Amino acid sequence: MRRLPPLTALEAFVQVARLGSVKAAAEELALSTPALSRRVQALERFIGRPLFDRKHQALEINADGQRLLDDIAPALDSLSQALENIQSGGNQLRLRLAVMPLFATQRLFPHLGALRSQHPQLHIDIETTPHAVARLGEGLDAAIVLAKDIDPALYAHELDNDEVYLIGRRALLEPPHGLASPEDLSQHTVLLHRDMAMAFDSWKEAAAVPDLQPLAIDNYDSGQLMLEAAAQGLGVAVMHASHFKQAADPRLVRLFPIPAKSPYRYFFVCRPRALQTRAVRIFRDWLVTADV
Repeated sequence: MRRLPPLTALEAFVQVARLGSVKAAAEELALSTPALSRRVQALERFIGRPLFDRKHQALEINADGQRLLDDIAPALDSLSQALENIQSGGNQLRLRLAVMPLFATQRLFPHLGALRSQHPQLHIDIETTPHAVARLGEGLDAAIVLAKDIDPALYAHELDNDEVYLIGRRALLEPPHGLASPEDLSQHTVLLHRDMAMAFDSWKEAAAVPDLQPLAIDNYDSGQLMLEAAAQGLGVAVMHASHFKQAADPRLVRLFPIPAKSPYRYFFVCRPRALQTRAVRIFRDWLVTADV
């Protein structure tokens, strides 16, 4: 059998080629940039020709590198899958997912049965940790988060682009003490989610009342509790249109139908390396095509 180069050198080459960045590949492999570069150079010496064109501090895969990538990447993926299979007993895939509770109950869980039917071997461990992004790669494979933007070093897929609604109980629209204008909010408590701290400011700008000060602002870390608090008359909830529509709670109404684009979006996020695992790929591919 012909002698083969070290597997670590092949892995380093594939990561650089796929990510297009030595720095990003080094982070994924938990290596220093110089150490990863040495592995790529070792492979080039073994083959006897360069695999990348070096332009200043950037690497661009050349024709020889692309041919090698096309030939060996599927083999390395198969090897990774074989290891996953033996670790799981060959009949189970497991995904460790963090998701916000309201997104889970309103948008994810109603569709998971379809995913299970398509991929019965996929099992999902779900957490509702508030620090999901920081734990990616360390106890979590992927997360669904609500954010203004995502670290460009991570893989991210935007799941929606929503509007900000003000949501309250029906009595707030009934005379003689119903809300007649946005300025009337100065006599009411506003309920704000800690992950959407700028949402109310965005709504005020859209409503042309940027200096409006409510009676008080109560902070929550649960969208489900915000909806219930609003229904019980404890305040006016600042939430996304999808939160209101999916709740379909007859006790609640949208206040002031003023179009206000939200600065926050739901994202599916993971470390780029995680996409090499079958469980993450299956879930990502399903999530971006399902009507979730």
